Amino acid sequence: MWSLSVAHSHSSCISALPTSPAPTVSIQYPRVLLVLRFSIYTRFLRMEKGGRSRINCIFENLVTFLRRCIFYVLSVGPFPYHIAFIMDGNRRYAKKQNFMEGNGHSVGFLALLSMLKYCYELGVKYVTIYAFSIDNFKRQPEEVQSLMDLMQLKIEGLIKEESIANCYGVRVHFIGNLKLLSEPVRLAAERAMLATANNSKAVLSVCVAYTSTNEIVRAVQKSCEQKWEEISILDASGSGYGLTEVVLSEKDEGENLINLIDIEKHMYMAVAPDPDILIRTSGETRLSNFLLWQTAYCSLYSPYVLWPEIGFRHFLWAILNFQQNHFYLEKRRKQL
Repeated sequence: MWSLSVAHSHSSCISALPTSPAPTVSIQYPRVLLVLRFSIYTRFLRMEKGGRSRINCIFENLVTFLRRCIFYVLSVGPFPYHIAFIMDGNRRYAKKQNFMEGNGHSVGFLALLSMLKYCYELGVKYVTIYAFSIDNFKRQPEEVQSLMDLMQLKIEGLIKEESIANCYGVRVHFIGNLKLLSEPVRLAAERAMLATANNSKAVLSVCVAYTSTNEIVRAVQKSCEQKWEEISILDASGSGYGLTEVVLSEKDEGENLINLIDIEKHMYMAVAPDPDILIRTSGETRLSNFLLWQTAYCSLYSPYVLWPEIGFRHFLWAILNFQQNHFYLEKRRKQL
């Protein structure tokens, strides 16, 4: 290095002389630049991520706004009070996508959450889903156990504060012969029903260990037991005037001691009115032993998509189909 020095001699002059190297402070510029560059890059990524999050949030809010505008227009026409779903095609979807067996049901649960959100945003009071049939117990034990585990996990999620049940004020009922369920699933179902008992804005009926024939047979049995108990009590008190013998006599063959109301009040589905719309995916038009008693005058819609593929457009078309046929179905209903 070179420095300026002053020489004190007869003639003072300034000259540039070489000097010994002075001690220098070693500053590691490459590391500083690397840290600075990394800091700027990280901040840029955060800004980019935050920007994307804000864009996604704006987009989701816009979609929600447009969807609610559509629902507002639909509400001008006939309005479905109760929608039922047969969630068909989960296993075929898993096979189609080369998923592991059982993963199709996990994806199907996400589709269910979307359908529930659409229903409650539209203002549908009652929703019923066919989650597990009694006949499904005939499947392979490994598959049944996998479904039970998934069901327990999703049922326990209904109790959480941020769950769809609490967000929309939904009371949950589990419909069917719950004794057939494994103990952990049954207890989880009971906890969910207890936890949502005070919710009153909407009702979700989950049919598990259910078939319609089982429901009807049970309702008839309960009706007969109740009627026989009422007659026996009256007879024992002396105010029955021998009704037990009258019931068994041939003279009373033409009289109905058990009527339609007696049976319907003992049905599992007494917690909800008859459905206005029944949606079954996969293009199937079979009811598969689901709500046979309740769907005599119900609008049926069977899109060809598998259940995990169902979307808003299918839900919208089901509502439009119901509105188109509503007056005809109401006319037939009133003819009863």
